[in-house]
Amino acid sequence: MLSRIAESLFWIGRYVERADNTARLLDVHLNVLLEDPWVDEPSANASILTVMSAEADGPVTRSDVLQRLAFDRDRTSSIAGSLMAARENARRAREVISTEVWESLNTTRMELSRWSRAARPHEYFVWVRERTAVVRGLASATTSRDDAWHFLELGRSLERADMIARLLMTRSLDGTTGPDWTTLLRTCSAHEAYLRTVRALVTEERAAEFLLVDRLFPRSIAYNLDMAESILADIEGSARSRTLAGRAQLALGRARTNLEYSPVREILDDLAFQMQAVQKACATASDIIRDRYFLPDATVVWNQEAL
Repeated sequence: MLSRIAESLFWIGRYVERADNTARLLDVHLNVLLEDPWVDEPSANASILTVMSAEADGPVTRSDVLQRLAFDRDRTSSIAGSLMAARENARRAREVISTEVWESLNTTRMELSRWSRAARPHEYFVWVRERTAVVRGLASATTSRDDAWHFLELGRSLERADMIARLLMTRSLDGTTGPDWTTLLRTCSAHEAYLRTVRALVTEERAAEFLLVDRLFPRSIAYNLDMAESILADIEGSARSRTLAGRAQLALGRARTNLEYSPVREILDDLAFQMQAVQKACATASDIIRDRYFLPDATVVWNQEAL
């Protein structure tokens, strides 16, 4: 597979997943602002921007948060920007993605303006979650399990692990008590799966353990870290040059085993630091994957100038 195609597929997976999870995170943040009578809204808003690596100077209003993380098309950290970037990468990889996936991303981009003007942000977030689910479902149903699928899933797995870590960090936002664990389970579409698996009422340690290390639930952090490790092994196959890919697997494996073999109480006592470690592992793996499989920026620029 061409390097540029692999890179586009990787980022389609990441951007679609980012839009979905950013919508979930913003939905729960706005609910906390509405439900908590003692909330310090400027501090909570600034804190959510920090969690999403989009810090701002001065007091931050609810409108500022929505503009930066939901509607700004020029920022790939926002929902609209992620969906636009996913469609652009799909255009670059048009020869390997199915017509159904292409049309779904194209339709999403065309409807974006209308839905971003919805009367309530919640309606916009629901639409984003539905559209990203459609894209993922069509990709799953129409893509052969070859390298194209591997790079899509690799991007999706890394982004989901990173975003679930960010979502859990909202438990310790400045200026608010944060969402309760039942809300976090529902936000991750995990509440029903939790009840079927644990067969007990929601408690802090049980809910955290389910979202952190459950090996069967596809939105737990450990599940996605393990999935990314497995996909890297499939991509490499029997190739001898495993140095860089092995380093990426090592970074992900360390983060996963740290969660799996640490007492849940210890993780909860330092939740923000532990989730930052997961994000760092995902970022490290992403950088290594770029160096191993994708063209360096200098090479891309040189090729464009040559043309």
